Amino acid sequence: MSKEKIQEVVLKSLKEYFSVLDGQKPTNVYGMVMHIVEKPVLVAVMEKAKNNQSLAAEMLGINRNTLRKKLLEHELL
Repeated sequence: MSKEKIQEVVLKSLKEYFSVLDGQKPTNVYGMVMHIVEKPVLVAVMEKAKNNQSLAAEMLGINRNTLRKKLLEHELL
């Protein structure tokens, strides 16, 4: 899947989200999207790295401690 396809899926999902708000004002959209997208990214990268946190952190471009914190936040550890 290309980066463009991922962007299309996110855009489509957000448009659907906005359409079901039924007049309610959206809040913290950025935080919501980042949190929702972060978990499957972590799952996929950890799988690709065969649960090697150092390798996964390198693949993600983040510090290993930051990765551990995110894994705990998403209850993946």
